[in-house]
Amino acid sequence: MGAAFFYHLTEASLEQTLPMLLEKSRAAGWVVEVRGTDAGAMARLDQALWSGPPESFLPHGLAGGDHDADQPILLTAGQAAANAPDCVMSVHGAEVRAEEVTAAERVCVLFDGHDGDALARARVQWKTLTDAGVSAQYWAQDAGRWEKKAEK
Repeated sequence: MGAAFFYHLTEASLEQTLPMLLEKSRAAGWVVEVRGTDAGAMARLDQALWSGPPESFLPHGLAGGDHDADQPILLTAGQAAANAPDCVMSVHGAEVRAEEVTAAERVCVLFDGHDGDALARARVQWKTLTDAGVSAQYWAQDAGRWEKKAEK
């Protein structure tokens, strides 16, 4: 049974935080889906991942290619993940259902703490998932370090 980890981004951007979480997920041996809501935003995120330092390259693909099922990290925007993920990372307000959390090893919900709409969506998602009995943790940055602030 998995858990949902909520990451409140206030000091580091999505482009800075996502690679760190992807590295940890891959080190655990997990196949990952990065789920967004907008194909253009996911293409920009794909480009940001390709632009990272060569020594920390994260093998990944943008959904819609011939080898989606083989991708260790697949970036999606509305379509089902073909890579059978162990971990789902929700960005840009992408929805995650309670059944997905319980079936996965982990679900990460990353949201921009400076965006009122993103904050409101994350609060609704927290309540929806925890009301459904999902185990959840809330993480926030404090002086550059990630700290667990709540657990339910």
